[in-house]
Amino acid sequence: MDVSNNNLIAVGRISGTHGIRGQLRLHSYSGNLESLQAAKTILLRFPAGGTQQIQLKRAAYHGGKFLLTLDGFNTIEKAQELTGCELLLQRDQLPIPEADEYYWQDLLGLSVVTTEGQELGCIKDILETGANDVYLVRNEATRREYLIPAIASVIANVNLQTGCMTITPLEGLLDL
Repeated sequence: MDVSNNNLIAVGRISGTHGIRGQLRLHSYSGNLESLQAAKTILLRFPAGGTQQIQLKRAAYHGGKFLLTLDGFNTIEKAQELTGCELLLQRDQLPIPEADEYYWQDLLGLSVVTTEGQELGCIKDILETGANDVYLVRNEATRREYLIPAIASVIANVNLQTGCMTITPLEGLLDL
């Protein structure tokens, strides 16, 4: 497994255990179960920073939750050690995003400008709000932060080749 950062995509976070036989609950970033079921090997990134490659025995959707069974983790005690880990897959294990869909990793670090050419800063974080994602854009020079909703009426263009996102700000969006 190639563990270069460009080739790895975070697809979820282990949120806890399920039952006493070592099953894990996964908070999926994408809701895409097919990619997980097709994966034979996953990489877990621990909160402290280390990684561990593990064989995935089973991925299922049960009771509104994603459940994982990992090779070598068959007790609740062993499984608890993985709570908080981020689950990574190889880019080639995942489907190619549809038009106007992007992996978070590809958006982080993009510079953001308005359609009038005002430079706002770079995307530092992406927040899940339920209705839509929100991009946290920070301008290091001015120390200003902007919260940009990830909706079609605001996001005018994303160019991964040039590393730039162009937005059409809603009235008052940049005044806060």
